[in-house]
Amino acid sequence: MTVDIEEASPAPSRGTPRGGRAAPGSGGRWRPPGGWVPYLLVAPAVLAMLAVLGYALVRNLVISFQAFGRRQLISRTTEWTGLDNYRTVLENDRFWDSLFRTVAFMAVNVVLIMLIGTLIGLLLNQLGRRMRLLLAISLVAAWAMPVIASTTVFRWLFDTQFGVANWAMRGLGFEGYEQHNWFASGTSTLAIVTALIVWASVPFVALNLYAGLTTISGEIYEAARMDGASGWRVFWSIVAPIMRPFFLITTFLEIIWVFKAFVQIYALNGGGPDRGSETLPVMAYIEGMGQNQYGTGAAISVLTLLILLVAMSFYFRLILRQEKENEAV
Repeated sequence: MTVDIEEASPAPSRGTPRGGRAAPGSGGRWRPPGGWVPYLLVAPAVLAMLAVLGYALVRNLVISFQAFGRRQLISRTTEWTGLDNYRTVLENDRFWDSLFRTVAFMAVNVVLIMLIGTLIGLLLNQLGRRMRLLLAISLVAAWAMPVIASTTVFRWLFDTQFGVANWAMRGLGFEGYEQHNWFASGTSTLAIVTALIVWASVPFVALNLYAGLTTISGEIYEAARMDGASGWRVFWSIVAPIMRPFFLITTFLEIIWVFKAFVQIYALNGGGPDRGSETLPVMAYIEGMGQNQYGTGAAISVLTLLILLVAMSFYFRLILRQEKENEAV
């Protein structure tokens, strides 16, 4: 007895479209192809971010092309001015001063954060269990402290009349620190902000570096020491190459976070004195909310975003270059 192959083969399930597959025992229910699963899992977070941030970003961009001040806000009128806000900002010397101050402030902070964070991360990898736990708890406590709370504490530490900094300087024998004003200049204000940001950002670098160091086999260190390598040589020849992706992504994240730092600077001294500690985010806030020139403030924030996008382009080039090198190996 012969059986036709077409008649013997089971008919495809109507609920399984092309490109998908039915799970065993699922009754023919459709499952997405494996390549689409990560995108489907990320989609809710992306949609939520677009809903929260997308509208604000587009609205800010639209306002940057308008004359949007107190009069327009009260009368609810729209006056399009094209690129006038950007022209006004770029012709203002304060913008370029704030840009230079922001870049210098960011560079100093990122260098200190990465240097101190790397040293503490290496220290965590060398300590015993109890001391490592104690130091890790201290780092987490500093990292988890709210920004406003930590800023208030630093404001008290450097208070003119009751600050601990003046008391410590007098105790060490320095003169001229009787009710010394640490916020009398923009440079000293930014120095205090630098101490605050470095103190709050170092735990992130240190703990993540320690987590990465735990993945390096101890046999590699032993082989290097048997060859007579010093601690410095071990770091540059073993730790640095292996942890290079960590250093790249962490440095880039710190650049973004420090570049857009606002709360610490504004809460300490409002960008003063005489706007001597004013960075681009602070300038955008003062022009927009303080001077009621929302169009100008929006233009400053858009320019700040464009500068960050330029920095991101260099980062992505480094990432792509590293991926090509890994594929070649």
